[in-house]
Amino acid sequence: MAAQDAVAIVFAGGLGSRMVKAQLPKQFITIRDKPVLVHTLEHFQSHPEVGAIYLSCLTGYIEHAWDLVREFGVTKVRAIVAGGVTAQNSILNAVQAALADNVPEDATALVHDGVRPVINADLITRNIATARERGSAITAIPCFETIAMSLDEAQTVESVTQRDLMYVLQAPQTFPLGEVFQVNTRSLEDGLLGKFVDQAHLMRHYGAELHLVPGLRGNVKLTTDFDLLQFRLLVESGALSSVVGAELS
Repeated sequence: MAAQDAVAIVFAGGLGSRMVKAQLPKQFITIRDKPVLVHTLEHFQSHPEVGAIYLSCLTGYIEHAWDLVREFGVTKVRAIVAGGVTAQNSILNAVQAALADNVPEDATALVHDGVRPVINADLITRNIATARERGSAITAIPCFETIAMSLDEAQTVESVTQRDLMYVLQAPQTFPLGEVFQVNTRSLEDGLLGKFVDQAHLMRHYGAELHLVPGLRGNVKLTTDFDLLQFRLLVESGALSSVVGAELS
């Protein structure tokens, strides 16, 4: 890994409890002879500016993850560590692995879900460039639906937002590695670890200025059976290349 390289912090510690029919954790479900996690990792493996990948994974699947990394030639994976109780715990564990591997604190770190495979090289490039120039990069798309707030468990609407001001935040979410470590550690000390939706939410809570990078409409976190079905159809139909704007490897 060269001194100027970025690193990918990929967290894949979820059980996929919202997938009713899943027999495996969602990151290990196979789509066209390749697990979802590998589909995701290969984007960082093939990107020339990413020098290393640090992965957090379900404790009982670490050896399985290493087997997949070797089978599919994901040679940039430098460490696979146990995930935590929450996504934020898992991210912190992977960040600590990177620092223990002597990755400098000023290295650009792309924080990404292991079950968010619909990205491309251009998105990674723009995240790295924006984070280096402006200090952060948050992948986002305009909100196409009307967003309402309810304070009584979806019984009534408290308020409706102005849609043209709203954005859906995706991933990667990119910052200097040391900043990710410091802010996550601070939230642990404050008793807030695991209380944030994602790194953008966490960073903004502690005052960071967040800069948006245009994302992809299909760049969803595979959370439900429907999400997985959509990804399967995109891959098996050959339509994924048109969604991400690049040919499948």
